[in-house]
Amino acid sequence: MLTSSELHRPVTDFCSREFPVVDVAATIGLALESIRARGFGDKIIYFYVTDADGVLRGVLPTRRLLTEPLERPVAECMIQRVMAIPETATLLEACELFVLHKFLAFPVVDKVRRIIGVVDVNVFREEVLDLAERKQTEDVFQSLGFRVSEVSQASARKAFILRFPWLLATIAGGTLCAFLSGVFAETLEQQLLLAFFLTLVLGLGESVAAQSLAVTLQAMHYSSPTVKWLLGAVKKEFATAVFLGTSSGLLVGTVVFTWHRDLLAAGSIALSILLSMTTACLLGVLIPSISRFFKMDPKVAAGPLTLAIADICTLLAYFGLATLSLHFFG
Repeated sequence: MLTSSELHRPVTDFCSREFPVVDVAATIGLALESIRARGFGDKIIYFYVTDADGVLRGVLPTRRLLTEPLERPVAECMIQRVMAIPETATLLEACELFVLHKFLAFPVVDKVRRIIGVVDVNVFREEVLDLAERKQTEDVFQSLGFRVSEVSQASARKAFILRFPWLLATIAGGTLCAFLSGVFAETLEQQLLLAFFLTLVLGLGESVAAQSLAVTLQAMHYSSPTVKWLLGAVKKEFATAVFLGTSSGLLVGTVVFTWHRDLLAAGSIALSILLSMTTACLLGVLIPSISRFFKMDPKVAAGPLTLAIADICTLLAYFGLATLSLHFFG
């Protein structure tokens, strides 16, 4: 298993020292006899051509080795321009070459181009992609309020100390939501239909908040937030939120009206979805930015807070608009 720091280790730590070489002065027939006599490992991808000093002169693809006439010189069949990795390169630099050139293997050479090893695509596929997957998993858990690398090695007591404080944000938000529901109990009694769609509206708010949070954290990973960056991000998320909220609101409002033929409830629910989703999107941008300003890890601090505040804002919009609708039009 690789860690991100290991990507900066020398590529020579990961290359194979067993690789088939062919003498540049040989013929195809002599090359085949030499390969059979010496044997080779189980990961043959290319046959590298070297001179008497071991200097890399070319590469002989397997197809040419097997199909060319036996008497033909290797020097006439080989590909002379060979992309090689210097021994001073890091694993990260080697992986960039795999991505750019799509080769299955690269020779690793010293300063005079003597071949000292071969690194194949398995290093990139098995190790580096595994690192990326684990990094993605780590980001997911950080957005939930803790680092999985810390918790996985901790005792039960330590794991509780690490995880429980962030659950308090959810408990506090849920308690406040329950209180708000009680405040608007009279509205619920007058318009029982609101209770049927409460879970849906809360789910939409949380979903769009999580999406906006993920986009913001990804953007903050590649650039340092500035006032200009924040204004641009808020503008973009606001426009996106209006489109998302309008579409979702119209769809849910249509369902409500088709089901109960209640235009007042349908309009109230549709408008509350637009308002709550717009607010949730903006929270997904603002809260991680504020966390960064106060020197907190936005990945850890922003997730629970964003979802909890999004729930509160969603309920205020949902019940507030319904109450106003009943007051003026009910």
